[in-house]
Amino acid sequence: MDQKKKAGRYQRIQKQLEGLFPKSNNINARLSSLIAVLHHKMDYYFWTGCYFLIDDELIVGQYQGPVACMELKKDVGVCWAAINQKETVVVEDVHDFPGHIACDSRSQSEIVVPIINNEGEIIGVLDIDSKEKASFDQVDKEALETLVASVFKDY
Repeated sequence: MDQKKKAGRYQRIQKQLEGLFPKSNNINARLSSLIAVLHHKMDYYFWTGCYFLIDDELIVGQYQGPVACMELKKDVGVCWAAINQKETVVVEDVHDFPGHIACDSRSQSEIVVPIINNEGEIIGVLDIDSKEKASFDQVDKEALETLVASVFKDY
């Protein structure tokens, strides 16, 4: 998908979520809606979900797509890299990422966005995989960071 089309789609998703979020202050409901909308509106998304930091472990939360890894080994893989670096990580080819955790061998590229609560603490990550290499770029990064932040707006 070209960047202009992608940016327009993310803008429409943002408007849709702005209409949904005021209906609930429940973070789980908001994240579930975010994941469902993203997964079904972005045709290159293969797996879309969250992992949450619980007792210093990353545990799967809401997701759409094939069965996920239930727990991710500490300090290994893209999700932990995003947490440890405290920033979004974009991986064009997961097979080139040291320590990549392959929950599904069909995944080829990945983007992971830290989920930061209103206290500024990372509580988990939004993890998105694609079956195509180099699916994610700066447009995805910026849009997803905005969307994740919107989950906690007015919360």
